[in-house]
Amino acid sequence: MTFVVTEECIKCKYTDCVEVCPVDCFHEGPNFLVIDPDECIDCTLCEPECPIEAIRSDDDVPDHQQHFIQLNAELAKIWPVISEKKDALPDADEWAKVTDKTQYLER
Repeated sequence: MTFVVTEECIKCKYTDCVEVCPVDCFHEGPNFLVIDPDECIDCTLCEPECPIEAIRSDDDVPDHQQHFIQLNAELAKIWPVISEKKDALPDADEWAKVTDKTQYLER
C-alpha cells in the first residue's frame, strides 16, 4: 500500500502534509502535489494533515480517480521534491469546494 494525492489537491496545493513526511516523498508541480510511490513508506502521517482530504491510501482511491495512482508515479519522476510547508495557492479555499478539476492540472 502507498498513499496517493487525488484530484482535490488541484489548484489548492496545501502543503501541511509535506512537513510530517519522514522520507520526503512529496513532489511539487505548478498547482498540485504528488507522492512518489517508490519513496512512500506508508507511515500514514500525511493523510490526516491534508485539510481537504486529498490524500488517500491507494486502496481507498475512488473508481473515478484511479488514474491518479499512475499520475502520482509519473509526475514524481519529473517534479522536484518539496519538504517544507509553503503557503497554499491564493484562491485555494475557493478551489477546495470545486469537483471535477482534472482538466486544470498543470504539468
